[in-house]
Amino acid sequence: MNTQPKIIVLDDDPTGSQTVHSCLLLMRWDVETLRLGLKDDAPIFFILSNTRSLTPADAANVTKEVCHNLKIAIEAENIKDFLVVSRSDSTLRGHYPIETDVIATELGPFDAHFLVPAFFEGGRVTRNSIHYLIIDGVPTPVHETEFARDSVFSYNYSYLPQYVEEKTKGRITENQVTRFLLADIRQGSLEKLLQLHNNQCAVVDGETQSDLNTFAQDLLNAASQGKRFLFRSAASILTALAALPPQTTPAENMSKYVRGGKPGAIIVGSHVKKTTQQLESLLKVEGTVGIEVDVSRLLDNQENELAKLLTEVLAKVREVHDSGKTPVVYTSRQELTFPDVKTRLDFGIKVSSLLMDIVKGLPTEIGFLISKGGITSNDVLSTGLGLTSARLLGQILAGCSMVITPSDHPQFPNLPVVLFPGNVGNADGLATVYQRLSC
Repeated sequence: MNTQPKIIVLDDDPTGSQTVHSCLLLMRWDVETLRLGLKDDAPIFFILSNTRSLTPADAANVTKEVCHNLKIAIEAENIKDFLVVSRSDSTLRGHYPIETDVIATELGPFDAHFLVPAFFEGGRVTRNSIHYLIIDGVPTPVHETEFARDSVFSYNYSYLPQYVEEKTKGRITENQVTRFLLADIRQGSLEKLLQLHNNQCAVVDGETQSDLNTFAQDLLNAASQGKRFLFRSAASILTALAALPPQTTPAENMSKYVRGGKPGAIIVGSHVKKTTQQLESLLKVEGTVGIEVDVSRLLDNQENELAKLLTEVLAKVREVHDSGKTPVVYTSRQELTFPDVKTRLDFGIKVSSLLMDIVKGLPTEIGFLISKGGITSNDVLSTGLGLTSARLLGQILAGCSMVITPSDHPQFPNLPVVLFPGNVGNADGLATVYQRLSC
């Protein structure tokens, strides 16, 4: 191939950039903003659609709007070669096949759509088409983990062809799915790729980054011969497709971006077990002070209760900051139950809205901001900080991106912001990131 195709990533939360660097994250998808991404020098850019936090119908509508505007922007910029990636969770939670169906309708036709859920930095590997999460060194089929019991995106299978049949409600049956096994990938898949047509569903193994690097070369070769491909993937295939050099600032040196060596602020929204462990570990580190937000107070829909809670939290944040320490604002950990998915999502929006009002009210002189949780991080960028785009610096910890706000931001110019997914890192991961920024 003479030219690298532009890699366009529709990210259903803002953490899919967790294996690349130096590219743009777009929080809006009007045509002009999309043209910024298409014109940018980096081979890849991300559109943060945040659809994982939406209902299926809303996720489809947002994806359709993004694709409609993309078509116009691609034509305006005269982009000939591009790959489209629907980036989602490496533990198989998300709106599949809704999003890939919409993308195929709007931007197709495609010869194939690939499910590539491997995410090595997070301990997710796929072998013999079974997707595993490595827990304490033991590969565990993902359907046996807490993620498969997600109240919105539950599933029953780790064997990806069965997962596809379940999620497509039998439209694509298990035996219609093409499997790219480790042996196929390591021997070379070009011939097999060239035979794909009519948006064939394919699932892809990956045990190490070199597996996906090899596969990506064959994909790009097939694309150069006219094949059009769509991906539903986690982050590791993006590393392979973008083929970027190492990031310029090593993870251990990211403190150089901290503004004036000042203490920061940490916002924790995610509720998965790993986040709770990381929060407990973080609060033992000197210099941090926990501030719990009791979200059960929002259940009765009283506006004055919300305003009261916001005032209380911001007063505590200011007090902690003025004492030279870093406030850790976290939502109460008890799991609330709801009568249906819509009520749960609506309550999540209310909690997020409160957290974003807290972000807007943070002391303007904070040195850094850490956001824990995928949906929380998306809201921090788009609503709390009101960004249209941000430049990705790289990873401060495997799987954790750091971006920097523009120098003309009205409230927090040049603020380093860490996007920390809920289910990434060991028990000390959050503490490690805090310590790297506080040294």
